[in-house]
Amino acid sequence: MRTHSRRALLGAGIAVAGNGLLTACATGASGSGRQAGPDGKNVMDHSHDSGDVPPGYVSPDGPEVAETERRRGAGPVRHYSLTAAETRLDLGGRTVRTWAYGDELPGKELRITAGDRMALTLANHLPQSTTLHWHGLAVRNDMDGVPGLTQRSVKPGATFDYHFAVTDPGTHWVHPHYGVQLDRGLYTALIVEDPREPLSYDQEWVVMIDDWLDGIDGSTPDAVLTELHHGRNHHGMGHEDMDDGPRTRGGGGTTHGAHGKGGQAAAPSDGPSRVLKDARSRLLRGIAGDVDHPYHLINGRTAEDPQTFRARPGDRIRIRFINAGSDTCYRVALGGHRMTVTHTDGRPVEHDTTDALLIGMSERYDVMITAKDGVFPLTALAEGKQRSALAVLRTGSGEAPGPSVRPKRLYGKLVTADRLRAAESVRAVSRRPDRTIDMTLSGSMKRFDWSINREPYSSSQRYAVEAGERVRITFRNHSRMWHPMHVHGHTFTLPDGGPRKDTMMVLPGRRIAVDFDADNPGLWMVHCHNLYHSESGMMTVMGYRKK
Repeated sequence: MRTHSRRALLGAGIAVAGNGLLTACATGASGSGRQAGPDGKNVMDHSHDSGDVPPGYVSPDGPEVAETERRRGAGPVRHYSLTAAETRLDLGGRTVRTWAYGDELPGKELRITAGDRMALTLANHLPQSTTLHWHGLAVRNDMDGVPGLTQRSVKPGATFDYHFAVTDPGTHWVHPHYGVQLDRGLYTALIVEDPREPLSYDQEWVVMIDDWLDGIDGSTPDAVLTELHHGRNHHGMGHEDMDDGPRTRGGGGTTHGAHGKGGQAAAPSDGPSRVLKDARSRLLRGIAGDVDHPYHLINGRTAEDPQTFRARPGDRIRIRFINAGSDTCYRVALGGHRMTVTHTDGRPVEHDTTDALLIGMSERYDVMITAKDGVFPLTALAEGKQRSALAVLRTGSGEAPGPSVRPKRLYGKLVTADRLRAAESVRAVSRRPDRTIDMTLSGSMKRFDWSINREPYSSSQRYAVEAGERVRITFRNHSRMWHPMHVHGHTFTLPDGGPRKDTMMVLPGRRIAVDFDADNPGLWMVHCHNLYHSESGMMTVMGYRKK
């Protein structure tokens, strides 16, 4: 499970068919917009509060999107399917009823080669609408999976065909973008093979780390969100559903968030409180998280019954780490081994050797190790939360480590993204930004009123950009919590030759300016990947202006 030999990867074949491009439903958003002011920066435009579509923005299904997709080429079509359904999962000594893709956690891994076309049918067997978001991929905008903004949500009993060119090799993943569904079992890895892969290795592991509470003693993510809002009748900032169709072309429909049309309101939980108190981390400069997840998993297994990876001494192993958690940063180390970091968020970096990694929600890191002889713990410590996840590397005889093991490497040299440099192949050309967008992150645990520029999310928001621009987003964290900020549809560059990423941790009191090239037209989310923060309002929309 989640283990691949290099030879098997190179020899794997997938059937090809020549289906044409499937067009998504007309989408967009209605209401007020954000437009560029005279100084080139963005200001809120409240002139369209009546519900009309803000004029002059590229639609997710517009000709600009289709032309960008055409330029990506017409490679062979690879066919896949995922079924989102209620199921029972064995987490390793603990069986829960939850939602997942099929009957396994993570869902069946998706693999494709850069240059191919993805054709995936999502079948929704859930009691609630859903979508798929392709985290890390620069997909065409109407395939990005944000209900009420880029597509209609997929109703219970319905299917949806995602079809788009895949151009971004690396370690990515797939998850819903509807309410708090991500804090169930709805996720899987998406590995895009590089046809010119420069690395050589004997084995490859995909390691998905997750925080878990669904189905434990009556807990559900929806009930936890309600508890975080102090029992208020919270309807989730979420997104806007489009099941009734737009009011105007590209317009939004009824709101749903975690509870709305096609969904289920969160019932009061009979389980214990899941609000986390006094969880602090020096590395995270303050509060570590909001939610007390009772279990932390590696590839769907608890530390009491972990997955075992088997290898031979001397094997070169590529490990692809994915933090699929909703509220937890992980400090990760492999006992007895140093790791050589080769990629972050799927993009190559100048190689750097480390003892441990610090991985925020939705971040990915690829590392290389040379396996030693023996039995070794792969530990993911829930930073500031006093819990951990575990897997085991076994190359010889010996007793397996216990669930609470803390390898010394956890406290050695630590790599974070700001200490890495982009590999030359993905290094951005130096250029002054044409446009700067300021995004101040604010909110508090007490009120749970997370926002960007003090505006809670609405799909009518617009931060305007234009195709061809170099855009700088300046994140300023004015809250006491850290926020993993994610930009859809693009990769950005960290300052001073830093790596290319799509998600970046912004610590309390810190300012980080990231640059990207506006080369993928449409309407794109920018949000915190703490699920409970984004669902409470820390999201906004970046929109391309028509030329």
